[in-house]
Amino acid sequence: MPYDVVIIGAGPIGIACAMACKKNNIHYIVLEKGTLANSLYNYPLDMTFFSTSEKLEIDNIPFISTNPKPKRKEALEYYRRVAYTNKLFIKLFEKVNSVEKIDGIFKIYTEKATYTSKNIIVSTGFYDIPNLLNVPGEKLQKVSHYYKEAHFYTMQKVVVVGASNSSVDAALEIWRKGGEVTMIIRGNAIGSRVKYWVKPDIENRIKEGSIPVYFTSEIKEIKEHEIVLQTPNGEITLENDYVLALTGYQPNITFLNSLGISISTDGKYQPKYNEKTMETNIPGLYLAGVICGGMETHKWFIENSVIHAQKIAKHLATTLSN
Repeated sequence: MPYDVVIIGAGPIGIACAMACKKNNIHYIVLEKGTLANSLYNYPLDMTFFSTSEKLEIDNIPFISTNPKPKRKEALEYYRRVAYTNKLFIKLFEKVNSVEKIDGIFKIYTEKATYTSKNIIVSTGFYDIPNLLNVPGEKLQKVSHYYKEAHFYTMQKVVVVGASNSSVDAALEIWRKGGEVTMIIRGNAIGSRVKYWVKPDIENRIKEGSIPVYFTSEIKEIKEHEIVLQTPNGEITLENDYVLALTGYQPNITFLNSLGISISTDGKYQPKYNEKTMETNIPGLYLAGVICGGMETHKWFIENSVIHAQKIAKHLATTLSN
């Protein structure tokens, strides 16, 4: 017998969907290509969430943290406990390769098995595909699109590209651990969505000259020991050991297209779905979490998309009973 629903992705929203299905006696399974809460696991080690812990809760299960805004380690502990103590049916390290629908039933092909299901929930997030600079030298070993911790960059000349929370956090942490940091920002200011308690810190470090910044500038080429910048004052070359290109990430649009989901053609790649049920143009195929925003990855996050799980479970419970 097929599952009532296969949930693709075991991040916080995928876990919330599993909890909602379990409470509504919906026969489910969760498939995750990495570890539990894989995106959170790959966040910087000392990252602090913008949201307070109670806003990150699932199903009213208390999230207790040392400070009002929890850190990555505390979030991993919380979501692990939710999944483990509620005995959620999750298969980890099992990537979904493709999906097809035959006679109203979905076939989900993974690296290890084939599953059949009446419905699918896609809650895959957006952290796996970085926005590339698309410049010569980007594939050099010195270039990374992910940042883990500062110690590695001690006493090194590090360029941080971007003006978002991740870029600002990395620049400040590396500078405080003895790295020589330079920021390259395409716009003319630090991002407006940078955490309010961090924004004054980076602006003051820039103002005092501790962290040089090139606004309205872009990397033109990355070399083994240098980078070439295009600035308002012309082309310049800087000595460089490492480049952290923290320019954001995007959802797997190719996978959504392969499922047959209608997607906007305005460059935002917004998938189309019913806001009341979260069902897409493909009957029985639902979206949950940040994947709903397409390229606008700032639109949805844990605290405002956890409600997607309740909407989907309610609709599934109704359709499955008919």
